[in-house]
Amino acid sequence: MKWRCTVCGYIHDGNTPPAVCPKCGAPAEKYEKLDEERAKLIDRSRYTNLLEVTLIELLDKVRDIAVRIEQDALDPKCVALAKKVQVAAWELGQNVKAELEGHMQKGKWG
Repeated sequence: MKWRCTVCGYIHDGNTPPAVCPKCGAPAEKYEKLDEERAKLIDRSRYTNLLEVTLIELLDKVRDIAVRIEQDALDPKCVALAKKVQVAAWELGQNVKAELEGHMQKGKWG
């Protein structure tokens, strides 16, 4: 079961709401039980958000590898490719971050 604090929006997973909201301190009676459909949407949002955070981490690693290729400077074509990869990975990471920000603004963070 999932419960939402009606004061701050905190989502609690459990059979009963907490005695006190860990985010804002509201008492248990300020919680509402979420229906099954909303609870499933929160679980899906959490999963998607986790995947997108993982994408950001992987893109950071890709950028780090491309920097090392550029620094190694074995071949001009490799260096040129590494520079393109750095830009592309940075831009994709920024897009994913913007998507996550949109999730937070829409209450899809869970």
